[in-house]
Amino acid sequence: MNPTIQQFKADFFKALAHPMRIRILEVLSEGEKNVNELQSILGSEGSAVSQQLSVLRNKNVVTGVKDGTSVIYSLRDPLIKDLLVVAKRIFDNHLVDAISLLEVIRNES
Repeated sequence: MNPTIQQFKADFFKALAHPMRIRILEVLSEGEKNVNELQSILGSEGSAVSQQLSVLRNKNVVTGVKDGTSVIYSLRDPLIKDLLVVAKRIFDNHLVDAISLLEVIRNES
């Protein structure tokens, strides 16, 4: 595999490696939002939201388009929504496995 592609993937996943950034992407999966809307939905301060948006923007995960005094953010690639769905399925599978193991352990006691 091409090292450039591996580096792109590593950088992309680093951009996702923060709970607030994941939540921002989940919200943007539902449609475009400005910073004030994101703050309200996330229940977070503007500086924290802006900082995380900056990381996502710098890694080309989201785009921002100026609209008057606001910037409207959206997912750069709609496939990110699919990636988040797949990540949730993986998490659910791990959770099912953990619950099954717990049941086995409880039944052995």
